Amino acid sequence: MMKKNYVIGVTMYFVLLLVSCGTAEKEKNNESAKAFPFMLPDEKPDRELSAAMERLYDDYAAPKPEENELFSQFKYTELKGFNYSDGDGTISRRDPSKIVFHNNKYYVWYTYRHTSTPPQGAKKSNDTIPSSDWDLAEIWYATSTDGFNWEEQGVAIKRPKKPIVGWRAVTTTDILEWKGKYYLYYQGFMEASGKRGDDCPVAVSYADSPDGPWTPYNKIVIPNGEEGEWDQYSIHDPYPLVYKGKIYLYYKSDTGVKPHWVRMQGLATADNPLGPFTKSPLNPVISSGHETSLFPFKQGIAALVYKDGNEHNTIQYAKDGVNFEIASITELMPYAAAPFVADAFTDTKDGRGITWGISHFINLGGRGKIHSKLVRFDCDLSQDIDDPEMKQHRVNHDTDVYYRQGLSMKQKARIAKENKELTKSK
Repeated sequence: MMKKNYVIGVTMYFVLLLVSCGTAEKEKNNESAKAFPFMLPDEKPDRELSAAMERLYDDYAAPKPEENELFSQFKYTELKGFNYSDGDGTISRRDPSKIVFHNNKYYVWYTYRHTSTPPQGAKKSNDTIPSSDWDLAEIWYATSTDGFNWEEQGVAIKRPKKPIVGWRAVTTTDILEWKGKYYLYYQGFMEASGKRGDDCPVAVSYADSPDGPWTPYNKIVIPNGEEGEWDQYSIHDPYPLVYKGKIYLYYKSDTGVKPHWVRMQGLATADNPLGPFTKSPLNPVISSGHETSLFPFKQGIAALVYKDGNEHNTIQYAKDGVNFEIASITELMPYAAAPFVADAFTDTKDGRGITWGISHFINLGGRGKIHSKLVRFDCDLSQDIDDPEMKQHRVNHDTDVYYRQGLSMKQKARIAKENKELTKSK
């Protein structure tokens, strides 16, 4: 009798379970049959969704941009304290470093060119005439108490004598603080840019203070790749952070041939600022972007990926510092963004993000006066502030911005030809 009751009980349990599952499935089907709700749910609805709506909830930190901590617009302010020789092209400042705070002052380093003439191209270049905006350049630095008004302090890294790495130009620097010392990594050019390619492996100098004096290591710390590898010709934009107890140095390289270069980002890690550095076997770790700009965020690393590639104009995030995913899509991103990253070297497990930095505007002055200038940007990519103005979904441009993107003479000729052929066919 007990066995019979047991069998009946188990049978009833499974019958009720099937009825319950059937009811739940029916309710889910009924829910899916309804139109998507007017108010966007904060949580992913339990219903069948399109691929676009699946991405909205699975690939982004929040379904609404204004609630996504890794979404921001960018605002720009002219910096005070820098002279550009009335824009005649003989003075240029570009490619700033991350900003550090020391002795109640902000510090920034950058590529500084002061030449007798503006850039003249590789064929006309010589020991005094630059081929490009960064040719014959040195690394200078400036300080500020508010981030808007700057005082130029002068040269930090001079060009060494030939044939030492960087004898032609030292450019595109970035800063590392490691165990009480400071290290400036930079590209060391050994020929005029444009003659063969931007041949410039990474060099480094070190000092006990951000004010120097800087001692050159005079050795290549991150070499170009072997022949046939994606970074065989260039290692650009060295960008160090301290992460997981190591130095994570990100960099850019160009693959392919002009004008169809594909620019991507790589990673090399080390236990010592002077190396040896080991390149990640997963390189490139970011498939797009131009200059390299990253910062600790929560337990991982975030990256500003502007310009070039399928994923340009995105902000990306990697929980492990290696495998980056798109966190947001934005616009008017800063060129060569160099943020103030308060926890860049603390090996934080909870990166707080960024709110401002310095970038550059390039190709100013027009033909015969080409130069670049430094500019401040502000944003809200921080866990510590909430600035709704930075979270607007779009930027409104004046009509002249669009008209400046007009058709070329070649394109107009093509369209005229197409119209003529169309007329003939009728």
